Amino acid sequence: MIKTRLLAAALCAVLATAASAQGFPNRPIRIVVPYPAGGTTDAMARVLQEPLQKLLGQQVLVDNKAGASGAIGSREVARAPADGYTLLFSNNGPSSTTPLLVKSAGYDGVKDFAPVSQVSSAALFLMVHAGVPADDLKGFVEHVRKLPQGIEYGSGGIGSLGHLAMEWFAHATKLKLVHVPYKGQAPASTALVSGEVKVTLTTTSSSMTGFVKEGKLKLLAISTAQPSPLAPGSPSMNTVLPGYSVEIWFGLLAPAGTPADVVARLNEAVAKALQQPEVQERFRSFGVLATPSTPAALGALVASEVARWTEVVRLADIKAE
Repeated sequence: MIKTRLLAAALCAVLATAASAQGFPNRPIRIVVPYPAGGTTDAMARVLQEPLQKLLGQQVLVDNKAGASGAIGSREVARAPADGYTLLFSNNGPSSTTPLLVKSAGYDGVKDFAPVSQVSSAALFLMVHAGVPADDLKGFVEHVRKLPQGIEYGSGGIGSLGHLAMEWFAHATKLKLVHVPYKGQAPASTALVSGEVKVTLTTTSSSMTGFVKEGKLKLLAISTAQPSPLAPGSPSMNTVLPGYSVEIWFGLLAPAGTPADVVARLNEAVAKALQQPEVQERFRSFGVLATPSTPAALGALVASEVARWTEVVRLADIKAE
């Protein structure tokens, strides 16, 4: 009798899940952006709003839950019902590095989420102030080796991708790079243009590209192994350090346990939205490329990122603020 009841309960649960997946979505979907409104992550989420609404037939809401390096919004999604109606628009930080550096994060970037799809990606650009006497990465490395005190580089803050990526490069090349953290990438970029710091590794933007054209900055290399259509002809940092490759990525994740059919429905909608030329063009204006993926591919990416940055944090002895 007990076994019969357990089997019946299990069957009901399976049928309920199947019915839920078949009817998905039947109410508004909320996309949590773990950053303030107005940034690149927020802008991309809002670009996807309208096409996803049309494809899914339901209202899509963007909800900014900033704080603790993305931990507040990420934690909220991790603890939300696993039904596909609450999603996280994440990137390298909240998914890969924040749990390593923020002790109160309260979630695991791999175990607590069901990957839906990668949304976009971009190379980081190694830029130096115009006063740095180097026109390529090899010349920059040779220049820094001659400086007893090393050279200052700016980043968007302790634990930011630009910080970790530069520490990896410094450790591998044995260069003395002095980290100067700022509260966001915008002030770090301003410091580079003024000469307050001499180098930074960051995403591109129309303003940064303009400074390069004006001769105020020099673009030495990109961080990815593959060429970037956003910077045609720019060499990769792996020409000096073989095996070095870093990209910033953005993606959608659901709470762990979200039904596979629901994830598949969301993945299909994201892929179709990212195929639209107007979406691709808007993304390019933000300095990123539309790069949809399978859920499995995004899951593998997050896991590999966690492993990589765990090692970099250990080697560089990086401590959160």
